[in-house]
Amino acid sequence: MNKIISSCIGGLAGALALNVLHQAVKHFARDAPRVDLIGEEALSKGLDKIGIEPPGGNDLFMATMAADLLSNAAYYSLIGLGKQKKLLLAGAASGLAAGIGALELTKPLALNDAPVTRTPQTKIMTVAWYTAGGLIAAAVMLSLRRNKVDKL
Repeated sequence: MNKIISSCIGGLAGALALNVLHQAVKHFARDAPRVDLIGEEALSKGLDKIGIEPPGGNDLFMATMAADLLSNAAYYSLIGLGKQKKLLLAGAASGLAAGIGALELTKPLALNDAPVTRTPQTKIMTVAWYTAGGLIAAAVMLSLRRNKVDKL
């Protein structure tokens, strides 16, 4: 399969896995990271700064999920630019970097970091979820390229 197409599909798979993890685990793990809350805050502040009234409630949640899915899919798709032999390593490294970024970049961006830093378990899950997303993205890319799937 074409490198660009497999990268995009893999990136989307990684982003979907990341969002499913975040949304599912928050319902049964008290210390689960709440990246959705940071996303809602970022979207609301960003829209306010450019003079647009941010949506509220479920509309804000859905807009945040869409933006999160698109941005993570784009980020994870970059894994596919690497050499095929190193895709899993690139996926792990990219996911690890994204997870650490989620922990470290909230305060410099003037966002509340509590949803991802409130306990050591929350921090570990944050980094683990992003790393899992990167690994899933890379695994899907590898699978598509090795099997030379021409049609989905």
